[in-house]
Amino acid sequence: MKDELRIAEPQVEKSSVPSPESLPRYVDRDLSWLEFNRRVLHEALDPRTPLLERLQFLNIFTSNLDEFFMKRIGAVMHRHSEKDAQPHADSEPLVQRLKAIHDTVSPMLNDRENCLRNQILPQLHERGIQLLDWNDLTDHERDQANSHFQNNVFPVLTPQSVDHSHPFPFMSNLSVSLAIRLKNPFTEERLFARVKVPKLLPQWIELETNPDGVRRFIDLRTIIFHNLSFLFPGMTIQNVMTLRITRSAEIDYDDEDSDDLLELVTEEVRQRRLQRVVRLEHSPTDDRWLLDTVVEQLELPPEQVYEMPDNYDYVDFHKIASLDIPELRYPPWSPTVPTPLADDDADIFALIRAGDVMVHHPYESFDASVSRFVRAAVEDENVLAIKMAVYRTSEDSPFLPLLIQAAERGKQVACLVELKARFDEHRNIRWANALEDAGVHVVYGLAGVKTHSKTMIVVRREPDGLRSYAHIGSGNYNPQTAKLYTDLGLFTCRPEITDDVVELFHSLTGRSIKYDYEQLLVAPVNMKEKFLDMIRAEQRAHEAGKPAHIIAKMNQIQDPDICEALYNASQAGVKIDLIIRGFSILRPGTAGLSPTIRVISVIGRFLEHSRIFYFRNAQEDPVNGLFFTGSADWMVRNLESRVEAITPVEALPFRERLWEILQLSLSDQRQAWDMQPDGSYIQRTAGNDPQDPANQGVQQVLMERARQRSE
Repeated sequence: MKDELRIAEPQVEKSSVPSPESLPRYVDRDLSWLEFNRRVLHEALDPRTPLLERLQFLNIFTSNLDEFFMKRIGAVMHRHSEKDAQPHADSEPLVQRLKAIHDTVSPMLNDRENCLRNQILPQLHERGIQLLDWNDLTDHERDQANSHFQNNVFPVLTPQSVDHSHPFPFMSNLSVSLAIRLKNPFTEERLFARVKVPKLLPQWIELETNPDGVRRFIDLRTIIFHNLSFLFPGMTIQNVMTLRITRSAEIDYDDEDSDDLLELVTEEVRQRRLQRVVRLEHSPTDDRWLLDTVVEQLELPPEQVYEMPDNYDYVDFHKIASLDIPELRYPPWSPTVPTPLADDDADIFALIRAGDVMVHHPYESFDASVSRFVRAAVEDENVLAIKMAVYRTSEDSPFLPLLIQAAERGKQVACLVELKARFDEHRNIRWANALEDAGVHVVYGLAGVKTHSKTMIVVRREPDGLRSYAHIGSGNYNPQTAKLYTDLGLFTCRPEITDDVVELFHSLTGRSIKYDYEQLLVAPVNMKEKFLDMIRAEQRAHEAGKPAHIIAKMNQIQDPDICEALYNASQAGVKIDLIIRGFSILRPGTAGLSPTIRVISVIGRFLEHSRIFYFRNAQEDPVNGLFFTGSADWMVRNLESRVEAITPVEALPFRERLWEILQLSLSDQRQAWDMQPDGSYIQRTAGNDPQDPANQGVQQVLMERARQRSE
């Protein structure tokens, strides 16, 4: 086995390392998440990122922030409302939390605006992509924009004014509106009005192409703004302000008391549009009456009101960021076909019988592996049953028609569709209805928990009897995100694994109670305790003078029991490396608390979504340690209130590949950030040698190595 890659230790002055007494034991979860989103924003600020990708990262940063306010602030406000119903409830902690979030987010919004105005837009302009203000348009282009308004926009709009007979208008989640101060020139009456910018229409309108090929765009909000007189004829428009509303997505699922989960979730999603407003964003204004009218109607404290430095809805930049201009984007990447599956004509079940197959997306093709596996199961007359757990998938997923086709062919088809997957409820309800109409056995999740495991089982009739083939992964069965998220999947027909997967599906569809599994780590049954046992085993090995090392790669870490076990192991001297893309409440590198723990975050072209868990297990050769992969993070919700599945990875070539991923991630000097004891992050600095894998970044290296393997 090759030596371990040299991992650069972060340089931290001893005086800068706080004592355990000077900091809380854990980092604030929400502020840590905001630090993650700051790292996403940095990809837009970083001039090394291709120009259109920088614009896309502004979009991603904004979408992330929207979801944070909908989910986390919505939950905080919901809990506060319950507490406020009690006598002598203290609201000060809520105010302090909202203020801390406001103070953290506001500078990021300024950085976002500065990046767009001073860097991205000027550079796009130089390259012939011009996002224009009204004053930048020629007379001919203004005529085009006004004509577009009259023909395509004006009939769609619904101007709304507020008076004794017209209540303050309802504003839907993430909607952009123009708030308008009107005056009746005959009565001098002051009126509030609102015009919603319809999201169903294109948000960026391309004007006629110039002869020199320059592409010029104007946004829909600006066109509406400069045509408001047509919506309020005879009225004087005194002032206009842009508004953007965010509503809570926090919904109580009382599924344990419901007789019909499908009906319950459908109704709860319908109610979501009416949830309370948790954030108001507005453009700069000196019209206090206009702003105060909105704030008072929405009943918002100052901590939930954010001044936008500009008028843009950054989510709408997706159209511009997706322009097909190769020189302004990442070099194109086509996932390779996994080497064991290179023969398109080969029987995939025979290939899996010859040995387990591990795939790594998006470096290796989802279509040539997972989709092929399902297609083969549908078409193979010897396949008797297909069972699949779906958490999230895409609108154009190939699996829906394939499962329907399998049911029509007389196969036993079962699909667990998690209706409670946040923001995907509508899609999953449509999935569930279509599958059920086709005769598929559909389970709508389980009462009290979400089913988050990424598992599939295929039962096949073979000469020596029935054989089961399983896929266990870390990513959703979603062909679109499989191109953007790093995920791992294992195909196997080994009975010691497949028997557990069969038992898992029986417990999901039959509501049986299973207390243990032979090989799988299954939440909420045995996963947490087994992880705790392995952490403690590493501590005992180190204390006995044997090799000990823990490496874990996941989205986030938040479970206090796991954190305490890691703290104890660190205080005993166990080396612990955590590769956490998102937030971490665990405080690393703190004397007396976590002296041997490092937390790094890798942010780049692909979203790091794969989970890998490694324990040295007293082995001299580190590759002989214990490796696991699957769907769970070390969070309370994953370990205690979701159905999750983690599988051991035992074949030596796969352990070597997982070790390679971990080592490349830990040594990355291009995309990695080191978490500091105070919860902040410092980006590593790449060296001058372009051939050094550490300077290329883990994702670039893995793309190159995937290409080399395929050749």
